[in-house]
Amino acid sequence: MKKIFLLWIAAILLTACITSSSIPTATFPPPPVETEDIPLEPTDHTQLITVKAGETFDLAVPSNPSTGYHWDILPELDTNFVEFAGQNYFADQPVAPGSGGMEVWTFRAIHPGDTTIVLGYYPPDSVADPEETVTFSIRVE
Repeated sequence: MKKIFLLWIAAILLTACITSSSIPTATFPPPPVETEDIPLEPTDHTQLITVKAGETFDLAVPSNPSTGYHWDILPELDTNFVEFAGQNYFADQPVAPGSGGMEVWTFRAIHPGDTTIVLGYYPPDSVADPEETVTFSIRVE
């Protein structure tokens, strides 16, 4: 009787091992990051940026949000010529604690004319003047 009981326990354990083994599933690597879409260098603020009405354009500025610093538009945009379309952050690779990256501001050109976009870099919890400003000259054709 003891042998049958032990044999029965062994059979149950063996069955449990067989049914609980995972079936291999296909794994796919993450999609490659389109590096041509990620600006590796800041936009040159000394050069005139020329765009056609209806097009979008990007302004890239170095940023390190882990320090609490942040960029903001100042003063308000001249919405006769451009409008804000979005903002994104791309971390430097490889990502490491405290490392910076590139902040990308996207705008849409509305009507022909010349305008400027000023971005200010503010320290953490600051409501005072920005620590740094960058002025971009824009021509909409």
